[in-house]
Amino acid sequence: MPDERGDQVGPGSRDDFIRRFAEHWHAQGGPRSEGRILGYLLVADDEAVSAEQIAEGAGVSRGSVSQSVRRLRKAGFVDLVETPGERTRRVTVDEDVWGGFLRGERAYLQRQRSLAADALERLPGLGPHARARLRNMYDYMTWLDGHHDALLARWEEYKAAREE
Repeated sequence: MPDERGDQVGPGSRDDFIRRFAEHWHAQGGPRSEGRILGYLLVADDEAVSAEQIAEGAGVSRGSVSQSVRRLRKAGFVDLVETPGERTRRVTVDEDVWGGFLRGERAYLQRQRSLAADALERLPGLGPHARARLRNMYDYMTWLDGHHDALLARWEEYKAAREE
């Protein structure tokens, strides 16, 4: 049965997707309301939407929208865009938000690698287990960062092949 937007209600509906996306987001440690907001933005038909549209479509408070958009923006999931004739900015999600996430992850890896290197240098009294954990942290971040260019290239190749 369709709702007032013409969308189906129940399993397979936009609301169902938003709910399930939020559950996955929450299971990974994110706030459920933030997951509802990102889930809504992924299935919103408009390129950019207002905070009011997000609150209504995601079923969250206006305060949750402001707070969550700030965090999602910092993490590289959303951006704010100016709309001619409007005083407020609208929220948008890039069509390739996941590729953008992969591109943004590089800064995180570099910060973590630097943190591990700093600890290894400044904490010479660490025991062998702690030193091994920090060394693995450093090496993992270095290794993964070294594969980013190849991962991004393969992702772009995959998208190009999909579109052919």
